[in-house]
Amino acid sequence: MATRRSTSADKNIVDRTKTRRNPDVSRTVREARDRLAQQPGNPVFDREMLKLHARALTGGAVVVPLFTVAVALGGLFAGMGIIVIIWAATAAVLYAGLAAYAHRVGRAAGLDETSVRIRFLALHAATGLCWAWFAGLGCETCQIEQFPIIKAVILLLAIAATAILAYSLRGALLATFAVPVMVYLFLAVRLGEPVQIVMAGLLAASLPFFAYVSSHLHRSTIMLLSFRTEKDGLIAELETANAISDEARRRAEEANLAKSRFLASMSHELRTPLNAILGFSEVMADEVLGPMQNATYKDYARDIHESGKHLLDLINEILDISRIEAGRYQINAEPMQLADVVEECCHLVALRARNKDIHVTQDFEPDLPPLLADERAVRQITLNLLSNALKFAPSGGAVRVCVGWTAGGGQYVSVKDNGPGIPADEIPVVLSAFGQGSIAIKSAEQGTGLGLPIVQGLIDLHGGKFDLRSKLREGTEAFAIFPASRVLEPARAPVVPVKLAAAS
Repeated sequence: MATRRSTSADKNIVDRTKTRRNPDVSRTVREARDRLAQQPGNPVFDREMLKLHARALTGGAVVVPLFTVAVALGGLFAGMGIIVIIWAATAAVLYAGLAAYAHRVGRAAGLDETSVRIRFLALHAATGLCWAWFAGLGCETCQIEQFPIIKAVILLLAIAATAILAYSLRGALLATFAVPVMVYLFLAVRLGEPVQIVMAGLLAASLPFFAYVSSHLHRSTIMLLSFRTEKDGLIAELETANAISDEARRRAEEANLAKSRFLASMSHELRTPLNAILGFSEVMADEVLGPMQNATYKDYARDIHESGKHLLDLINEILDISRIEAGRYQINAEPMQLADVVEECCHLVALRARNKDIHVTQDFEPDLPPLLADERAVRQITLNLLSNALKFAPSGGAVRVCVGWTAGGGQYVSVKDNGPGIPADEIPVVLSAFGQGSIAIKSAEQGTGLGLPIVQGLIDLHGGKFDLRSKLREGTEAFAIFPASRVLEPARAPVVPVKLAAAS
């Protein structure tokens, strides 16, 4: 059978016809995964790397020009003459042009990555020609005898600085210093001086080494960019999912509150006709107005009465849990004797216990001080616990009812049966609305699954705690614990069973 597509407004939040996620979340995740899959050469990463290269050149715009000025001053002091000043001025102009172009690229909103990369490499190659000019400079009048060695050291420093500054642009180091190193190597071989040849070999070896270092920095930057992209994508995914979850929770809470308010307001409208059905069916079943000629009609009237009574109990429980959830259940706290109320409830279920041949024992702590609580709510708590125990206790079994002190100075009611018990993993199900354990469903009378949630809600309204302990084939014990703040007299040192220490 074909599944109908949801047409309600809630499909924007939870559409059960979707196989995976909502469109917004799916789109966000897909975009994040696409960004994570990007590799060098992808336009997005290329743009990031070009921007990073532009920022590095802009930030270090004065470093290389100052270095060339220092070299020029040293050469002038060594007696190289005006040629070194001209070289330094040319290098400063070229690096200033490179920095100006980098500044423009850094501020540009959109980039043509290919053209920008070519222009950057061309400008780096222009500065490389300037360094090639420096590598070819001679100094017959220099006062320093080892000028070729100093020149090689200066080139080596320039290579290292460029490798650090220009790692984000692939090929920038080779475009800048491939020609200067070749020029220096050519002059060293032509002159044939051993020291100069050694320095030329050192320069030739240093260029691929620093190229490798620059490439490693480039890969590390790509990895960092991918990590940042992953973080941004995951944050976007979490924010989108969180927003959808918050909206779904808000709508679910509003719907649940509206349901609870509706049911709580329907108390009179539902109970009035049911009371009429119960009254008239009981009159007919008991033949108050005269005998019924057909016995089948009498049986039908009794069935109508029993069904109406079951329906009324169900409606009462639903209305109670609805009022509790809607916050419309008001407790009327008055001083009361807990043991007296529990004993009265035991008398109310005594006939039902005898019919099932179940022995009910009472173990009440003597001289308990009054408890400030809602007597009607306490009676409902006790009756629900007793009804559950009698429902699940086997024929000929036993139910034990205890009232006493807790270790914290409060008071408690506990009801224990020797029924089939509840598996540990099903206790949260039993405590949820309309929840029933699998073993209980098979071995006991059918119920609504609202008794224990109502008990838990009423205990919470009193600021207490509800605890349910059970073992398979040994039975179940339920504790309704009232806090010490509701005891009207200072508690004396209680004699508390060890098992209640954790429950308090």
